[in-house]
Amino acid sequence: MAQNIYDREDFFAGYSTLPRSVKGLAGAPEWPAVRALLPPLRGRRIVDLGCGFGWFARFAAEEGAASVLALDLSENMLARARRESAHPAVTYDAADLDTLELPAASFDLAHGALAFHYVADFARLAGVVHRALAPGGALLFTVEHPIYMASRQPRWLALPDGGRAWPVDHYSVEGERRTDWFARGVLKYHRTLGTTLNTLIAAGFAIRHVNEWSPTPEQLADEPALADEIDRPMMVIIRADR
Repeated sequence: MAQNIYDREDFFAGYSTLPRSVKGLAGAPEWPAVRALLPPLRGRRIVDLGCGFGWFARFAAEEGAASVLALDLSENMLARARRESAHPAVTYDAADLDTLELPAASFDLAHGALAFHYVADFARLAGVVHRALAPGGALLFTVEHPIYMASRQPRWLALPDGGRAWPVDHYSVEGERRTDWFARGVLKYHRTLGTTLNTLIAAGFAIRHVNEWSPTPEQLADEPALADEIDRPMMVIIRADR
């Protein structure tokens, strides 16, 4: 079973203060780039993998999706999603992405937001999702960028010339990485970008688009703190088609 860090009260309390937790999709600066890669949602059958507070699930339902199966390991997440993101087209259920099984050809779109880096066996998950998508279906997800993850304790280092550097630590060594983020010992799984893409290809997907996300000039003007994302990307957006 995956580490259920979101059901730890100290972690959940901290996570709930993030802009994306408070404002939903409007608080996620990568959302415009993600939305641009979405297929039309009307009439689609969608599975949301790691649905969190249910923001995307409700958005998809309001866009006319026929059904949304929204899955998360955390009962804290699901409880809030049911309270705040309820919609008759959305079904919330508990699921561990490490052991997930889905019926074949049952969905037109699989979505995941910053969840897959918690999955130990990404190859297994990619195979499960590929089988669950109908022909012509799509997988669209964000994942923590491996450059960001490949530091034992993400931080900027000051340089003698007054500049700064991001310390990438053993980028090519894949596997468990632990960090302290709202709680000690948060477990994630580091995979190089090449491994992630090749795993999708091996599962039968065709890579359609890869975005090592950075903010637009307009976003930087509104939120100067996003300037860090210019120097080192925090996440990757990937669309892969069946």
